[in-house]
Amino acid sequence: MFAVMKTGGKQYKVQSGDVLRVEKLAADAGEKIQFNEILMVGSTVGAPFVAGAGVQAEVIDQIKGEKLIHYVKRRRKHSSQRKKGHRQQLTLVRVTDILEKGADKSGIKAAIGAGSVSGAAIVAAAPKKAAPKKAAAPKKAEAKAEVAVESAGSRPANLLSEARGGKADDLKKISGVGPKLEGVLHENGVFHFDQVAAWNAEEIAYMDDKLSFKGRIERDNWIEQAAELAKDA
Repeated sequence: MFAVMKTGGKQYKVQSGDVLRVEKLAADAGEKIQFNEILMVGSTVGAPFVAGAGVQAEVIDQIKGEKLIHYVKRRRKHSSQRKKGHRQQLTLVRVTDILEKGADKSGIKAAIGAGSVSGAAIVAAAPKKAAPKKAAAPKKAEAKAEVAVESAGSRPANLLSEARGGKADDLKKISGVGPKLEGVLHENGVFHFDQVAAWNAEEIAYMDDKLSFKGRIERDNWIEQAAELAKDA
């Protein structure tokens, strides 16, 4: 007899004796576990789950999946690229029994521990494993904060409190700059073409953030346009 069960957001068709790699469960090697979210047992189809059905298994080991490479490259971002590796934490289990009925009275107590997946019941919970994940949360927050700081770039050194000689250049001559965006540039200390033409990559990132138009400066070639316009200013 076979069954279709769900765990870790995935579905598995299993028979007694099958060995599976499932999303990490909070169980140690040798422990008995039971999956209660059963979509189908033999010819019986659940709606969505089959009442009273279960799949019992034994934990073989806690393992890691194959290494996956995540690579991101941004065009027109001065060769901005990022490469990361990841190995998913998995639990290796062997199916021991498929219960069409009576799974609720099997004697295996439901417990939720760190890393456990909805729909699985285990003999003993593993609350100790929850501590590392809770402790890791601040580090993730700090990492996000560091990324946010890096993405803001650096403030241009040539920003002004007012236009030189009391007369600002017509920044609307730059393609992509309208009256509203020109006003925002003025608010941030940008009044002249030569200011825009002198920005480097870090300063472009800073102004992108201030203008709330990510990529607009490079996409519309503001630097090149401003350099040409500055010659005639």
